[in-house]
Amino acid sequence: MANILYVVIPCYNEELVLEETTNQLNNRYDLLIGEGLISEHSKILYVNDGSSDRTWHMIKKFHEQNKRISGLNLSRNWGHQNALFAGVFTVADLADIVVTMDADLQDDIGVLEDMILQYLEGYDVVYGVRNNRASDHVFKRVTAKLFYRVLEHLGGEIVYNHAEYRLMSKRAVQALKEYKEVNLFLRGLVPMIGFPATTVAYERKERFAGKSKYSLKKMISFAIEGITSLSIKPIRIVTSVGVIVFLISIIMLIYIFAQYFLGNTVPGWSSVAVSVWAIGGLQLLSIGVIGEYIGKVYLESKHRPRYFIDEFLNEEKEVR
Repeated sequence: MANILYVVIPCYNEELVLEETTNQLNNRYDLLIGEGLISEHSKILYVNDGSSDRTWHMIKKFHEQNKRISGLNLSRNWGHQNALFAGVFTVADLADIVVTMDADLQDDIGVLEDMILQYLEGYDVVYGVRNNRASDHVFKRVTAKLFYRVLEHLGGEIVYNHAEYRLMSKRAVQALKEYKEVNLFLRGLVPMIGFPATTVAYERKERFAGKSKYSLKKMISFAIEGITSLSIKPIRIVTSVGVIVFLISIIMLIYIFAQYFLGNTVPGWSSVAVSVWAIGGLQLLSIGVIGEYIGKVYLESKHRPRYFIDEFLNEEKEVR
């Protein structure tokens, strides 16, 4: 029997793109079912992450018109990563294959067939990887490349030029459920599972309509979340810098004593002021890095839920 596929799509104020996304995915499902690659019981799951526009109203309308469309309404806005987790875990027992993607049609749904074929070849995880970043402006290209390089250098496992477009088998999803942390970074967690994985390249398109929900502030916050969730190397770097600065201070102390006994001391406050500001800045930076990790430990210790589900629209239970 063909595998049941659920495509999970988090939505936050996506009323401008939902209809076109639904039409394109629905047509793609017809082709995949016709080729015998997926079951006719396969679904499209939209996860409404506390949208303030007509997103949930449209999802309910699509569900009434087409039972292939399912909807998951979260109690409020829990954030993109939590919305992804909510959708994936909700269908974990209903699907053989789960694909995650964004609603804006920038991810090429034309490679869904290639992903499924790779799954049939024995891969539990198939990453959708951009073959270029030509659609991004210069600043985003440079910062994205820097982010991947920094995270890799700090020991984080991450697939270059991969966002949230991926396929996961049932056992990969079940393994992902074992990660209990509140500070979520899916791009780093999925590679840690360790099951057979491969990539499928695609050309990322321009957004169909609307504006990106990721502002510069959110992108910076997301980058910090990714780095601090996957690696403790920043703390070790701070420790190393502290040792280096301490050694430099010893050398400077010896140098000052030598100059004093040679009678070459020149009174002045500029060097002292520079030293105070430099050391003070380093100390504040160090405290900030350590504080970031302490804050994460604090949040993890509370064991707060990642999300609450308000409503789940799905006509069928588990079908085999």
